[in-house]
Amino acid sequence: MSDTFPWEHMLERARTNSLLGKQLFVVFTMPENGMEPIQANIKEHLAYQRMLEDTGVMFAAGPMADMNGETWSGDGMVVIRAESLEDAKAIAAADPMHAAGARKYMVRPWIVNEGTMTVKVGFASGSRELI
Repeated sequence: MSDTFPWEHMLERARTNSLLGKQLFVVFTMPENGMEPIQANIKEHLAYQRMLEDTGVMFAAGPMADMNGETWSGDGMVVIRAESLEDAKAIAAADPMHAAGARKYMVRPWIVNEGTMTVKVGFASGSRELI
């Protein structure tokens, strides 16, 4: 018996079991040469992230704490919508943080099958909260 399954099998399993089956792509991003290059490229990186958000490419993004949950050493994660793994890799490569060599990255397909999301919006206050 094999220890792996074809990815298409996983997508089909989601469809036939009434799961969401939404394929997204996760970009894991890690410092290449410490924090100084990250700080030097943060403005351009955040502008790129905003553009991905504004155009509907980005699902979610943000920094990741170290394993102890107490510090940040430059790691992050970006979840994007793309037509293919190749397209997702191109989107990740165009991030100024990656293009400048401040961070290295890895892109992996991900299927969202289960979960829930609740968004609370205060009309008068303009507040928003993801619950």
